[in-house]
Amino acid sequence: MLDQATIDIIKATTPVVKAHADEITATFYPIMFKLYPEVIPYFNQTHQAQGSQPKALANAVVAYAANIEQLGNLGDTVTKIVRKHCALGILPEHYPIVGECLLKGIAEVLGEAATPEILDAWGKAYNQLADILIDAEEQVYHITETQKGGWRGEREFKLVKRVEESEVITSFYFAPVDGGDIVLYEAGQYLTIVLDIEGKSVRRNYSLSEAPGGDSLRISVKREPEGMVSGYLHDHLALGDVVKLLPPNGAFVLRNNDKPLVLVTGGVGITPAISMLNVAANTERDIRFIHAAINGRVHAFKAHVDAMVQGNKRISSLYVYSDPSEQCAPDAEGFITQELLASQLPEDRDVELYFLGPKPFMSAVYKMAGELGIPQAQVHYEFFGPEEELVA
Repeated sequence: MLDQATIDIIKATTPVVKAHADEITATFYPIMFKLYPEVIPYFNQTHQAQGSQPKALANAVVAYAANIEQLGNLGDTVTKIVRKHCALGILPEHYPIVGECLLKGIAEVLGEAATPEILDAWGKAYNQLADILIDAEEQVYHITETQKGGWRGEREFKLVKRVEESEVITSFYFAPVDGGDIVLYEAGQYLTIVLDIEGKSVRRNYSLSEAPGGDSLRISVKREPEGMVSGYLHDHLALGDVVKLLPPNGAFVLRNNDKPLVLVTGGVGITPAISMLNVAANTERDIRFIHAAINGRVHAFKAHVDAMVQGNKRISSLYVYSDPSEQCAPDAEGFITQELLASQLPEDRDVELYFLGPKPFMSAVYKMAGELGIPQAQVHYEFFGPEEELVA
């Protein structure tokens, strides 16, 4: 527990830190990468360049400081951070590195205003937060490791199958090299793949796109124009090649109830929804599967979803193409609208809504969900990278 003097300093200086939070975190990362280059693989450099990672850290630091006397208010935020950290394999020894460099960032940005007393107080506050996260992460690591087929840290898997799902999305199937079992993850979760590309270690999160219970793990990856990892997977990863995977993680999972399920996806955001669909199809739930794509050439899993719709009267699909070709036959053209989404909802709006896709798509669906009266607690979404705001 923090002493009262430390708490008083944190409360008094939080407004100043908040005003400079973006600058502090933007300063912090270059300091850390220069002093401790070994941590670079844990951070997506695209998110660094876009500014989303520094922004997310700034928001987390400010939220922690603002609730320094009511840490219970941070429950959901802490859970999300813990999930992200465990997915990447963050370890206790990483925390002193971050703490040291964060204080250097505060000192550099605030200058003479960052007195020894202030830096000492923020150091103590950071250590308290680190202890909370380390304890919570150890619980997750332990639970994952002790489940049947579970593991801790990196585990070697071999690529046993590749399937082209569309012109831009390919599925990769991985089986454990040790021949052991695979943990029963939850539909909607993702894993982290660890690769060595041109002598650099990189880590990326990808949704699991198949229901649990099989003898392999499937991810379905979109080739991004400037994507180092997606390009490597598409162009260089061959059958028999070995990669390292971290255990499945994430809280973007199906709620265990009988409410109608509405899955709304855009582009490659379809991948976790396929896993959810495959699981929910074996229940008594009504399922609405809504997918937005540019056209049929880039629409992955269409044949699979169509087959499920034909074989199950409780499942319906609706496809929206923004730029259909003459060969396409979507249910609607353009973009998903509030009227279109409303047509797929019951009058009482008592559904579980899951959505995933590009950020502008997600922001639009989030706004529609609120205006249509879907209960906030029943609206679910996921960010693969740092948590961002969906409300402009």
